[in-house]
Amino acid sequence: MSASPMASLGVWKMLGISLGAFAFAFSMVPLYRITCEKVFGIRLEKGPNVAAVATAPTDGRWVTVQFDGGVNSKLPWRFAPKQNAMRVQVGRQYEALFAASNVSDRAIVGNAVPSIAPARASRYFNKTECFCFTAQTLAAGESRDMPVRFIVDPALPHGVKTITLSYTFYKNDTQTAALAAVPGTVAAVPAAS
Repeated sequence: MSASPMASLGVWKMLGISLGAFAFAFSMVPLYRITCEKVFGIRLEKGPNVAAVATAPTDGRWVTVQFDGGVNSKLPWRFAPKQNAMRVQVGRQYEALFAASNVSDRAIVGNAVPSIAPARASRYFNKTECFCFTAQTLAAGESRDMPVRFIVDPALPHGVKTITLSYTFYKNDTQTAALAAVPGTVAAVPAAS
């Protein structure tokens, strides 16, 4: 018995809708990046290999880098910088630490989203190593220091004296669910004696 033409047409429509939804979801990341960079002037990170070490000599100029951190309400973590501010010389590499703690009773995956203020300084603030480049997994009760290494480009406009580096951690629902589905995943970290 063969399938009716209407049923065959329905299958093709569903296949077309599925492919369209996949293409739309796949294009969201580049569209978000373009919108942030072109419309709002906010430069998003492109990964650890793109941020190049500044080759221009330092000009002796100093700026203050302020640090801020927080978590989305859906993520049961504590996250904050270990220092509120740092005075840095442009053209030199520095490291700052952030502290993260999972206060829940299960392992959770989170992603950090950085932002730089003022927006005109974002293209001159280069992270050479950052926990924001990849998803971070913290077991139940786990705490960890997360470093970020950065260089302020000597081409930073002279009117900018203070830069704020801010992170917000969000729960990665998909990876957290996949982590929970893996048999043998440790849900809790035993307390240290």
